[in-house]
Amino acid sequence: MDKQTLRNDARVIGLVGLAHGVSHFYHLILAALFPWLKTAFALSYSQLALLMTVFFVVSGIGQALAGFVVDRVGARRVLFSGMAMLGVSALVLSNAQSYAGLLAGALLAGMGNSIFHPADYTILNQRVSRERVAHGFSVHGLSGSLGWAAAPLFMTGIAAASDWRTALLSAAALPTLVLVVLWLNRAALRPDPIVRHAEGAAQEGSFDFLRLPSVWMCFGFFFLTALALGGIQSFSTTGLVKLYGMSLALATSAFTAYMLASALGMLLGGFLASGRKEHDRTIGAAFALAAVLALMLGLALVPAWGAVVMMALVGFFSGIAGPSRDLMIRAAAPKNATGRVYGVVYSGLDSGLAVGPLMFGLMMDAGRPSLVFATIAVFLLLAIATATGVGTRTRKTGAKTGARSVIRTQDS
Repeated sequence: MDKQTLRNDARVIGLVGLAHGVSHFYHLILAALFPWLKTAFALSYSQLALLMTVFFVVSGIGQALAGFVVDRVGARRVLFSGMAMLGVSALVLSNAQSYAGLLAGALLAGMGNSIFHPADYTILNQRVSRERVAHGFSVHGLSGSLGWAAAPLFMTGIAAASDWRTALLSAAALPTLVLVVLWLNRAALRPDPIVRHAEGAAQEGSFDFLRLPSVWMCFGFFFLTALALGGIQSFSTTGLVKLYGMSLALATSAFTAYMLASALGMLLGGFLASGRKEHDRTIGAAFALAAVLALMLGLALVPAWGAVVMMALVGFFSGIAGPSRDLMIRAAAPKNATGRVYGVVYSGLDSGLAVGPLMFGLMMDAGRPSLVFATIAVFLLLAIATATGVGTRTRKTGAKTGARSVIRTQDS
């Protein structure tokens, strides 16, 4: 493959990865500030968790709808609009004077976040060569993990040095700068021409993918993994403080170690996924190890420094599964419905992240931090079953398609 194609692939992967990193950064701009918001507005853990629930409910509903918009008007326009909405949401949050103001800002942030997965994956599938698409998915996941890792450090650092309003105001600058970069490189993100059909045919075909069991299995997989992720993102730091008696700074470092190790796992996972077809088996092995480690964390069997190491290992094995997960969805998706499939499937991620924090917040209010980590392990194990179901069904479908191709060849 020529050097020009390599440069184009790298440019697109880098731009999409940058945008995705901002999206994941915004997942945690509120969770990172929970200690400050709890004091400033006299909130319970359940009320704090509800902010995350609002964010991800709006994002989940919007994500399913955004997939249809992406397939209709093109991914680039949708990506730009979502990035702008994130910046607006941070401005609203920084000026909140009540809990209602925080809820309004969370709603706007959820709207902005909703567009990224259908837009990102459509651009990667359209603009990156087939030989490098696995690495594109790997970088996409890695950038998301880096966004998650950067948010607590950025937000808590500024909040500690100044206040939580300044931290949110500073966060508003990030999507603004990235939007400028994307606009300057908009030619690289150009969408494929949109094929228009007759009105009746278009309407009928638009929803055909919803009849595929594998699509709903993928949705279930994302829902379960997001339930686990919601617990880690929102309350692993507080849970570690209560279980191990460690400082908030060390617990935050443990969460950062989780995210950085997850990014490293994503990078390695891209190489593992590019040479395999049975992606569900890679996911199963990685998640099984992560589940065992999460259970051990909840049992408090190690000293505080060991908990930091185990958090990193949970992140590493979870990260390894990322590229295989995205290729599993790609294999299960009809070729003409990329945006719609990724939109619906990834709405399972937002649905889980909406329910998870509220569920784990109730556990924390009940004084059961060990139950948080045990429940995370259970959800990871249940996700393995859905991944296995998707992989088995996809292989059967592929075998039937191959058999029909052989029959047609013989007949001709």
